Amino acid sequence: MSRRIVQFAAIPTAFALSVAATLAWAWTGGADQIGLGLSDPTVSVPAMSPPEAPETAEPGVAPPVFRAPSSAAPSTAATSATSAAAAVLAPAPAPRIANIAAPGFAAAITQPQQQQQQRRGGRCYTGHNLVPTCGVLWGVAPGAHTESRGASALSRFERKTGRHQAIYHAYHGGTRQLFPTEQEIAIAHQPGRQRILFLNWKPESASWAKIAKGDRRTDAFLDRLAVHIKKNFPEQFFFAVHHEGENDVREKAGSGYTARDYAAMYRHVVKRLRAKGADNIVSVLVHMAYVPHAQKSWFNQMYPGDDVVDWIGFDTYAYSDPGYGHGDFAEILNRRLEGKRSWPGFYSWAVTRHPNKPLMLAEWGVWSSKRNTQYKADFYRRMGNDIREFPRIKAMVQFETPSNQKGQDSSVDSTPAALNAYRKLGRLPIFQVAVTPRR
Repeated sequence: MSRRIVQFAAIPTAFALSVAATLAWAWTGGADQIGLGLSDPTVSVPAMSPPEAPETAEPGVAPPVFRAPSSAAPSTAATSATSAAAAVLAPAPAPRIANIAAPGFAAAITQPQQQQQQRRGGRCYTGHNLVPTCGVLWGVAPGAHTESRGASALSRFERKTGRHQAIYHAYHGGTRQLFPTEQEIAIAHQPGRQRILFLNWKPESASWAKIAKGDRRTDAFLDRLAVHIKKNFPEQFFFAVHHEGENDVREKAGSGYTARDYAAMYRHVVKRLRAKGADNIVSVLVHMAYVPHAQKSWFNQMYPGDDVVDWIGFDTYAYSDPGYGHGDFAEILNRRLEGKRSWPGFYSWAVTRHPNKPLMLAEWGVWSSKRNTQYKADFYRRMGNDIREFPRIKAMVQFETPSNQKGQDSSVDSTPAALNAYRKLGRLPIFQVAVTPRR
């Protein structure tokens, strides 16, 4: 992402070092988090279920005011997949973008964002390297840890939340399946509802050190992958390599999994793909917002270099019960350890360490609680106002699962109040960004 980024406002100092939390962390996972094993995951096109009856739109709901221009003619693979997925990807009811804040949200966020949109011709849209000209991209990784992923899960999520998702996040691993798959291409190319693909790949054929040195099996897959991408999907898309890599760092020299090995592996993968023709990948370096890892002496050694990192992403969640992760939006962005001051929080670290990189919440959500059922709805209501304090966040991707490996539920409809608040949150002008396909 050394490639030209819009300069954004700096973080207000009032939030730079403001949050402390008690540690009781639970891993949010990689490919395993959506029910995929450590070997090559099953990410092929699932059986297409009949479309569900669209839910009744809320009073006053009308088609969205933002529209993406049509892209170039899709490839043969995309065309066939679009036909197959047409019934599943039925348009969801899309909320009207109101001129005032939805009930329960601070009006302060609405007016400045509307003014910004007006200065840019009346709408926000995706620009170079998919950085929105204004606003925040809104997306989802649907159906995690369920048998229903892909188009069917996306369709259900869009129907229940009442809006189109600008980003579709999917996970891949190993060296057997090329991506984007036909179904993913169809999701990106749905007529009138273009989406940005966010494809997450975990290399599993060799250690990081061996991949960085040119592992034959991995390089052969990367070469095939580059040809596949160039032929079937020329538009830009988000691409992550082994997200949350710090969870797998082995500090011992020679392990093949040191922080420097990770950086070298990531660099090799991105440079080889681009050299072989897949120069449309927009790379995202995805960290987990786990403070003990971030405070390790090796943490900054994981960085592969500005020329192969376009966005900085991190995965972070709010917890409904008091303790670790319990708090407002500022807490999940700038989480720290109680009594320790060496770590400023992920957002503060990113804007200082990587001032020219747009930031993404590559996974986010609110874990439910049977004891504190109102917390999730309250979190969504506050977030519309809280996000004003973090202007470098340019994309947010909900990780949607009814039950993760610890039985935790991040579903936005875990309660009727939560769903209602999330729907209103998604209607705010700041989250309306038109997807304009780029090559």
